[in-house]
Amino acid sequence: MTNLHWCIPTIAAAALLGACTPQPSPGSFSRTEMMRPQTVEIGTLESIRPVNIRPGETRLGMATGAVLGGIAGSQLGGGTAANVAGGVAGAVAGGAIGSALQGSQNTPGLELTVRLDSGRRVAIVQPGSPADFRVGDRVRVIGNAENMRVSR
Repeated sequence: MTNLHWCIPTIAAAALLGACTPQPSPGSFSRTEMMRPQTVEIGTLESIRPVNIRPGETRLGMATGAVLGGIAGSQLGGGTAANVAGGVAGAVAGGAIGSALQGSQNTPGLELTVRLDSGRRVAIVQPGSPADFRVGDRVRVIGNAENMRVSR
């Protein structure tokens, strides 16, 4: 049981580090977007729909939880069978907890449908709240096919 004391702080630290991920916003840019030309099109906002933006599907939370849970679980019991059973149970429980922690980092966002002055219609999902825009707003659509955002 004394070997288990170091596992609990380790699992707690991993969970807290996952919560420190910076939240994106329409006004934040990544380093790869700096000093690169971006296409700008003007249009009219046709619809706003609140959405939930999930974190990336990296499986990092689940994998980290499974490893830490497996280590913690393997310290339980006195024999090989107990260690194996504890390791498997700990890995399953840790994976579920890690996945749940990562999934709890959802970001509120918007799906914005814009009719561009060119006649084309685009829908863009980005972080934000419904109070940020109103239907009928004249907006700018900035970026390229892989990375677009809407701003007023």
